[in-house]
Amino acid sequence: MNVLSHRDPDVAAMIEDEETRQVETLELIASENYASAGVLEATGSVLTNKYSEGYPGKRYYAGNQHADRIESLAIDRARELFGAEHANVQPTSGAEANMAAYLAFVNPGDTIMGMELSQGGHLTHGSPVNFSGRFYNFVPYSVDRETETVDMDEVRRVARETKPKIIVSGATAYPRTVDFDAFADIAKEVGALLMADMSHIAGLVAGGAHPSPVPHADIVTTTTHKTLRGPRGALALCKSDHAEALDKAVFPGTQGGPHMHTIAAKAVAFGEALSPEFKHYARQVVENAVAFGEALQEGGLRLVSGGTDNHLLLADCNTKGISGLKAQNALQGAGIITNRNTIPYDERSAYVTSGLRLGTAALTSRQMGTDEMRRVAKWINRVLDDPDGEGVRETVRQEVAEFARTYPVPGISDR
Repeated sequence: MNVLSHRDPDVAAMIEDEETRQVETLELIASENYASAGVLEATGSVLTNKYSEGYPGKRYYAGNQHADRIESLAIDRARELFGAEHANVQPTSGAEANMAAYLAFVNPGDTIMGMELSQGGHLTHGSPVNFSGRFYNFVPYSVDRETETVDMDEVRRVARETKPKIIVSGATAYPRTVDFDAFADIAKEVGALLMADMSHIAGLVAGGAHPSPVPHADIVTTTTHKTLRGPRGALALCKSDHAEALDKAVFPGTQGGPHMHTIAAKAVAFGEALSPEFKHYARQVVENAVAFGEALQEGGLRLVSGGTDNHLLLADCNTKGISGLKAQNALQGAGIITNRNTIPYDERSAYVTSGLRLGTAALTSRQMGTDEMRRVAKWINRVLDDPDGEGVRETVRQEVAEFARTYPVPGISDR
């Protein structure tokens, strides 16, 4: 911050405030994590200056010899990490990766099948206010009311009735293992392509802590942050016979010049994820989530589907007599950062919600284990049992800050 503190002290001060917030609070938003110092360094590199429209060896601007090497390295590492035949590392967000996937294989108005948004799906899986719901005819599949898990027989029934051209598997708030093999069987039966959005579980897949969709799906999209611990960006993988269609859909179909600084950071993150240490990390994320869930339940907080198989937990705040919005705000006042979320068959609005989405990826990156997660769960239940108690929130906030400062934040403590 030496340059910024002199040239733009206002921005420098705001960034420093954010650093302090990250150090002194407990990050439990399931879609957030901490990038390493190497990832941050690449993201802030001189590659920001380079325009690189096109692909390695086929650019529309001169001076891309080093950009070509970097993008090729990112592609090779992504393919190795996930065992994929083809990789496109240019998508700048998960939404853009999904947009490219649709553009590559279907036409506006065609039918696509995705998970019901209020039950765990993503905006790009068919929300009427999103491009996906506006351009395509999305039909949803749901979770069972009793088990709160995906009923594959129901998925098959809906697929047979609607004959989608693409079936989207994967979710943004689903705490159980996704059966990609079963999805592939259904897609084959109805003549659909299978697309897997593994944005939330990509790091777990890379580390062997969740089954991979790559052998089963025609195309796989993912963000590169979340459990993968890379920069804000995305990635698309596919079978080799779909490579040309996918690449054309990314550029020039949905994007112009790629963000080479972010692609370099993706290469760094993929390299880190290929290490034995990352496999240990992925397993620990899941172990932490299971222990965390058990402790939350012991304190009277119901979990959707009764627990978790991955990094994510979905809590039903009705068991505390409050909304997800109230729970989120009370916990934020105590230094515990979460996000409200709808639960299956929620009777509250998407803004207020009845649920709270929690994840263990970020705290696991700070070297916290199952004992620490149980301690955090006790703080959460303590706050939610008295969400209006300012004294409780302030006491917990001080305890949390003191506790959090003892666990280094990657990218901040190691730079």
